[in-house]
Amino acid sequence: MVSEGIHHRGYPGSRVMDLTPHQQSPAPAWPSAIVGEFLVVCLCAEWCGVCREYRSGFEELAAQFPAAGFYWLDIEVHAEELGDLEVENFPTLIIKRKKWVLFYGSMPPVPSHLRRTLGAFLQQSAEESQHYAMSSAERRCWQETPDLWRVDRDQLRSLCEHSDSASSAGPARA
Repeated sequence: MVSEGIHHRGYPGSRVMDLTPHQQSPAPAWPSAIVGEFLVVCLCAEWCGVCREYRSGFEELAAQFPAAGFYWLDIEVHAEELGDLEVENFPTLIIKRKKWVLFYGSMPPVPSHLRRTLGAFLQQSAEESQHYAMSSAERRCWQETPDLWRVDRDQLRSLCEHSDSASSAGPARA
């Protein structure tokens, strides 16, 4: 079932979906200063049953966090664009604030884990997020990984737009 208020772009052949709700004002819990600063990407595979089961919960979270960009990206279809990013388990998530990677790795396929993680990141100021991103060797390594730099709104929108023009199959559905 497709969640209300969520704009689905991308087509079955693309396996990239922009799940960002399209509304003009942020939800009350989001200070207007942080609208557009967060990006959440689920790296998935169509063949993965865990991914297929997780997807509806991920879409629900997109509706609950309307100021963040939520994307569903099939790693098999877009392996070239992802470069050398490692996906050892599903779901693998990337959470960014501006240019800083705050999380990169697998997460239990329970939406409440992602909800709590995002909630914690929302409590941080931009400066605290930057400090957090640089606070361990692993996180510093993420900041220096070119393949993680490239996963941004512009690249994901481009993949969605390319999919829109390359297919006439119609919008993807959950």
